[in-house]
Amino acid sequence: MFTDMVGYTALAQSDESTALGVLERHNGILRPIFAKFGGQEIKTVGDAFLVEFGSALEAAQAALEIQSVLHVYNASAPVEWKIRIRIGIHVGDVIETGGDLLGDSVNIASRIEPLADPEGICVTQQVYDQVQNKLTARLVALPAAALKNIRFPVKVYKVVQAWDQPNVETPRLSAPGPRHLAVLPLSNISPDPNDEYFADGLTEELITALSQVPGLSVIARSSVAPYKTAPKSVAQVGAELGVDTVLEGSVRKSGPHLRIALQLIDVSTQGHIWAHSYNREVDDVFAVQSDIADRTREALRLHLAPAEPAAAKRRPTANLAAYDQYLRGLVAASRPDYKGLDEALRRFDEATKLDPTFAEAFAAYANLYVAAAADRLPMREAMPPARRLAARALELDPNSSDAHATLANLSFQFDLNWQLAETEFQKAISLNPSNATAHTNLGLVYFSLGRFDDAREELRTAIRLDPAGRHRTLLAWVDLESGNFDAGISELEEQLENDPSSLSKRVTLAMFYLAAGRRSDALREADRPFIDATDDQRFDHALLNAMLGRPEEARKVVVEVETGEWKSYVSATYLAMLYSVLGEKSRALDLLEQDFREGDRVLWLWYRGIFFDPIRSDPRYTSLLRQYRLPIPQLHRPAPPTSQGPADVASRWHG
Repeated sequence: MFTDMVGYTALAQSDESTALGVLERHNGILRPIFAKFGGQEIKTVGDAFLVEFGSALEAAQAALEIQSVLHVYNASAPVEWKIRIRIGIHVGDVIETGGDLLGDSVNIASRIEPLADPEGICVTQQVYDQVQNKLTARLVALPAAALKNIRFPVKVYKVVQAWDQPNVETPRLSAPGPRHLAVLPLSNISPDPNDEYFADGLTEELITALSQVPGLSVIARSSVAPYKTAPKSVAQVGAELGVDTVLEGSVRKSGPHLRIALQLIDVSTQGHIWAHSYNREVDDVFAVQSDIADRTREALRLHLAPAEPAAAKRRPTANLAAYDQYLRGLVAASRPDYKGLDEALRRFDEATKLDPTFAEAFAAYANLYVAAAADRLPMREAMPPARRLAARALELDPNSSDAHATLANLSFQFDLNWQLAETEFQKAISLNPSNATAHTNLGLVYFSLGRFDDAREELRTAIRLDPAGRHRTLLAWVDLESGNFDAGISELEEQLENDPSSLSKRVTLAMFYLAAGRRSDALREADRPFIDATDDQRFDHALLNAMLGRPEEARKVVVEVETGEWKSYVSATYLAMLYSVLGEKSRALDLLEQDFREGDRVLWLWYRGIFFDPIRSDPRYTSLLRQYRLPIPQLHRPAPPTSQGPADVASRWHG
């Protein structure tokens, strides 16, 4: 198959930046469709592709889908953003050399491609013979063509497209109703690859801005981030994320000059609801964000629930250096496993120093401390600065959803004020219903208080907003602790089936089996190879084996933690889990009391766990629960604990 874009050379000569954006869009549409039909991209020359398929039928089906998708796209795209291509397909022997294909078959495909109409497909007699009864589209013979450097005339057929027929309507947008939007990572087409952070940071900012549109739910960054390195078609994105609308585009930054090209796409029709290009200076980026939110709101006006227009968003900062540091901080904070923690803290600190009135930077800074608390930093070190930063953010912007969520986290994780935490989370959600983290943590508040139905409702909302997040595991945990063992285990089995290499999910599933009394299943999972594990996974695996009556690994971890050999932070509460299952009850209680006294208070999350059953009846443990203001739990157990101590969900939920 040969493809070539109509009019691209002229566009590149008249407007290079637009041409680059169109080419990026063109490649982003075609490549997933090639892959869908088994096509192997041999080479691309500018705006042209040479692609090899396993069969003539697969090539023809790919060509039909490409032209159909592009036709819907062009129906609503601005003139300068329309993409019309010609496609030629031939079948025959080729010679492969140096990663390229040579021979008459390649030459014929390249020669018949110009015979196609814009948005058209031409195939040779050999292709026609193999696909004529297998396509829904008609094929019409064209006059035999004399092709350059081809000895004999070639018989060519035109594939008749739906829009070639009279009275065929262009697909319309789906019927009105609630809209769910995914903002895909913006492509960086800047001359300097070091400007990648700007496109990534701007993606995060657009997610935040569009979350303020009444009646629109926006998918969280963590669920759209994978599409940056593994792009997929709009239809695939819609199916995987459960969205009906997608915003995608590109960013070109050159010094102070900024060009942003965006398209809002209806998933059901793959039609463009709107497309627009912005040529601005960097200091106008906030106006661009506001305009995009307004355009999206207006474009989806008939689909959204009636609501008052959102209040005008104030300009976050006039200091471009501060904004630059803020964007870099957002990107660093998004790296998995806290790999960018130190850089993100440094970037946010610099942003707030450069502009002490930058509310968004203060809120992001505060939330990063909360996220790292008890996992990478002691709570007693993380929570006081988080409180100070959140207070400053709210002083500058009382309607900051992230700042209210930070105060809520402080209220229940550090202050043990469960009622205030619920109030602050509800305030954060009212300001931004798409705040998936606020929904998740409110669900954890309800779970800790034994309000399982309320916890399920919040976690299901979080799953819709962030399908790739950890919320399904938390929901399974709620099912397990409320006595619905089968539902919790089924959820985790499905997750592991979809991600069989995940060590964290495997250990968590084994602990679920153990909690449900299925010891043999837990042993089977525990005995699978455990290679290249992180510190968190090693800890969980040691805890699992200790509860299976194999304490050697747990004792080794205890020594490493207490001698300072363990590389990552482990709170005293987590260490108490190991001591509890190892039978050293007094030491476990000492550590739990130490954590409470020093302010590293994470027992609220784990107090129901079977790993604490050996000390559960001890008056010191009951006293701790009262100090945490937690209810004495009504535990659900399938059978009395055996001498090996069936386990509850002891994993620290990093998987």
